Amino acid sequence: MPLLHLSLPSHRLLVGGRGRLFFPSSPRRICLSVRAAGDAAVSVAAGAYGLPFRPEGAAHHRELSAAVAVVERACCLCVDVKRSLFSRRSSILEKNDQSPVTVADFGVQALISLELQRLFPSIPLVAEEDSASLRSSKADDNSSDILVESIFSAVVDKVSNNGSHLTQDDVLRAIDRGGKDAVSFDSNPATYWVLDPIDGTKGFLRGNDALYVVGLALVVNGKVTVGVMGCPNWTNDDIVNKKDDSVAACNGRGILMVSHIGCGTWSRRLSADIGQLNTAQDIWKRCFVDTCSIAHMAHYCIPDSQTWDMIPLSATYDSTTDATDPRNENEILLLSVFCGSLCKYLTIASGRASVFVLQARPTTQIKSWDHAVGVICVQEAGGQTSDWSGEPLDLAADLTSRRIIYPRGGVLVTNGALHDKLVEMISASYK
Repeated sequence: MPLLHLSLPSHRLLVGGRGRLFFPSSPRRICLSVRAAGDAAVSVAAGAYGLPFRPEGAAHHRELSAAVAVVERACCLCVDVKRSLFSRRSSILEKNDQSPVTVADFGVQALISLELQRLFPSIPLVAEEDSASLRSSKADDNSSDILVESIFSAVVDKVSNNGSHLTQDDVLRAIDRGGKDAVSFDSNPATYWVLDPIDGTKGFLRGNDALYVVGLALVVNGKVTVGVMGCPNWTNDDIVNKKDDSVAACNGRGILMVSHIGCGTWSRRLSADIGQLNTAQDIWKRCFVDTCSIAHMAHYCIPDSQTWDMIPLSATYDSTTDATDPRNENEILLLSVFCGSLCKYLTIASGRASVFVLQARPTTQIKSWDHAVGVICVQEAGGQTSDWSGEPLDLAADLTSRRIIYPRGGVLVTNGALHDKLVEMISASYK
């Protein structure tokens, strides 16, 4: 069945209930592409990035194969950009909310948008960034041309060579494909990608050991069905000595975590070189949450911007960040997992922490891309995610843009064994 391959530099898409696209005005260019061509391209990705389960039991195997390929390439982009980040002040730009955004944020979004549009042109993208700040700064300051050129260079170096000539405007439009004005949903279920180009940008800027995540998820009919997280600075403790600067130690850094509904959560190390891909099935390791079932013995995470006394559990437990400190049944261990929510989801899905608690605040919107991919990775590893009342996170609560979620009280992510008990304790303290 043919699919429409769309090039929409300046048109708004309206997405209907079954992934249908409606056009308020005619696009400038519409060309036909056959599904067979898309299948062939994804098959190449699947062959190079062999998944740990067979496609027969995975309805969205094509989408996951493509997501794995592009997220790994995006992680390489991040590493390359970070090497030269502080040599160019133009690589850092302040967004309206004053959080730092870099060449890597824009570059990752453009790269992933271009690849997904090529392979799955009918599936829209919901993502964090848009090019408005780039375009406005470019108009006001000639020196900002360097920033756009840096983004363009980072993307061109990693995008698949499909024989077409890529321009800076193509890259800016690719960024905007995931922006807030790119797509409008109706109230019916829909299929769409959710991308956080860099979760934990402050961690990305902080130092070599700080964790940050590239997170990509596929939502189908309100449920996350596919998820990929890449974390270039993740340290494999069973392989690496942090004080060892040898090549072997460097190769122990970085993790790629993948999930498919009903197929589990799996991880492997990031490829050391994008040109030398890992292909063996046995490089994948099945991920499971920890088995802690005693609340005060669990390891907890909270957002860097919040303190333990903001969490209802503080009515029952004190906290310490010292793992060597003897604890009694009235004190819990609070881990520092650097910046970003997805880092915490990654930590729980890999069994290194038991609980992540986030308080919803009136002054801060909770964005879907900070949670979507984490939800499926934790779920398929045996854990559970809900709001503070125990209800699942509603990714479709934002009826028109799918960008904001409204969890009652906040978000609770656990290893599953502790979930009901912690919901009960939170509910008793939270009004």
